[in-house]
Amino acid sequence: MLSPDVRFEGFTATDWVRVLSLFRPRRTAGSARDAGDGGKPRGGVVAVRAGGKLRKLVHTDAGRLRIDEGPRAAPISAEELAARHHASWAAVLEAGSLEAIVERFGARVRRGDDLIAQSILLLQLAREEHLAGRIDLWPARLRGVPIPSPGVVRGTLESLAGVGKTVVVGLFEGGELWTSVALRRDARGINLILGPDEVREDMGLLAGDWRRDYRHLSRAIEERAGELSLGCFAEAETIRKLEVDPSPGAWARAVAVRDVILAPVPAALAIPLGIDAGRAALAALRSIAERIDPMGVVGPAVRAVLERAGTDSDMAAMLPFHPLELLRKLLSRER
Repeated sequence: MLSPDVRFEGFTATDWVRVLSLFRPRRTAGSARDAGDGGKPRGGVVAVRAGGKLRKLVHTDAGRLRIDEGPRAAPISAEELAARHHASWAAVLEAGSLEAIVERFGARVRRGDDLIAQSILLLQLAREEHLAGRIDLWPARLRGVPIPSPGVVRGTLESLAGVGKTVVVGLFEGGELWTSVALRRDARGINLILGPDEVREDMGLLAGDWRRDYRHLSRAIEERAGELSLGCFAEAETIRKLEVDPSPGAWARAVAVRDVILAPVPAALAIPLGIDAGRAALAALRSIAERIDPMGVVGPAVRAVLERAGTDSDMAAMLPFHPLELLRKLLSRER
């Protein structure tokens, strides 16, 4: 996914921390308060079992934990383990499960497999161990989400950012650019990761209204990184809420009322958002066909082809999962 000569530019420490803060798992609004002492669960717990007994217990913050005689012999789930130690996540591993994944990975990986193919193979092997009951994870955020094939992942990346194109996310707060990240792709992968420190001066004088100022950010990014294939702009707090909002159509509503501005937006993202870009394009093509063929000689044939290409099932088949629902599951701390 990353080019061998990828460049990382334009981030101050504050800018980078702000970008990472967007991907910190958190609870949805209105969810139940954490149990225990009233504070938020912190860290994770990893337990290793062998022969039906608990052999090792480690907390990512507190280090190695004492194993009581009761839990040592009794089976315990990852969810129970997290609740008992007030942790935000937990994993129960059967001894040898990780070694089995590595050995099978070494046997199945092939010379020439890229990072995408290798990552998907690791996920498949880990899921097989999970289904066999040798790995238990909590929370199960990705339960029911299919693992896509390498071809689907590559096709999705191609549709979002073609070779030589740039994807940018720009977030504003208090009338100023809060943070941004731009990713430019070449034939070998992402070759530039550009932060806001390089473009703030190029944006010029801002109006204090992000719905107008995002155009200045787009222009500054294009001057430094090249043509945009996807731009996502909003206030930082809006994105924080949408990332974990479980209500149907939350992103589509935000786009419709311009709480989030997508400019430009590729079809692969427009379809799950409910933006019928494909049918709009087909309607335009039908109109052109009718104008250039007023006698109707080839018009019916053209319309038939366009209608067959424009069915909802064809468009829905572009992705085997809802990308925004996947994002919500990853970032929500709910089960």
